[in-house]
Amino acid sequence: MSAPLPEKLAQIVQRFQRHSDVKKRYEQLLWYAKHLPPFPEEGKSPENKVPGCISQVYITAYFQNGKIYFQGDSDAQISKGLLALLIEGLNGLTPTEIINLSPSFIHQTGLPVSLTPSRSNGFYNIFKKLQQKAMVLQNTSSLHSP
Repeated sequence: MSAPLPEKLAQIVQRFQRHSDVKKRYEQLLWYAKHLPPFPEEGKSPENKVPGCISQVYITAYFQNGKIYFQGDSDAQISKGLLALLIEGLNGLTPTEIINLSPSFIHQTGLPVSLTPSRSNGFYNIFKKLQQKAMVLQNTSSLHSP
């Protein structure tokens, strides 16, 4: 049995589970894309780019009071929606919570059924990049701890 999902992520998964209609799921994704805060242009660098995505997807992360906060952007609305829902669900968690999170919640949303294989793969790659950023921040912060 996997650990329970963090509260915000669990709410997002439930929101998508309520929509069995593919069109409604896409509308929900586009809503997330529209509500993603603006991303600074200087964040669009090679080290912030998500590998394995057809679209251009960028993610930055910062550490504040023991929690991680992400920012991101994509040039494609569906990818931007996937990114936004992950940011919404993971912001404010500790590095350990993010690193230990199983990607199984991705299937629980029902989105992989609605997405093309490349978008579904991109969703997973975005999640892995968020985990990678959390790991880097965790390692850097432990180096600077007294």
